[in-house]
Amino acid sequence: MSNLREELKVKIIEQLNLEDISAEEIDNNDELFGDEIGLDSIDALELIVLLEKDYGIKLTDPKKGKEVFYSVETLATFIENNQ
Repeated sequence: MSNLREELKVKIIEQLNLEDISAEEIDNNDELFGDEIGLDSIDALELIVLLEKDYGIKLTDPKKGKEVFYSVETLATFIENNQ
């Protein structure tokens, strides 16, 4: 289901207004937070909103957020396992 991964890349770019990066530049296993993509804590809140709004999944454990939002791959796997 790599289509979900591509969809997530586009949604992340749109939701976070990442103007200087394209979906093709994001590898499924790139770290979203840190040096590779460089998202921050405000972006994490936006991703939580995206998860709820677009996929109907509420992230209730803040500690799990770091694991879920590690990469596009971990986010897609979380969505697939919780829908």
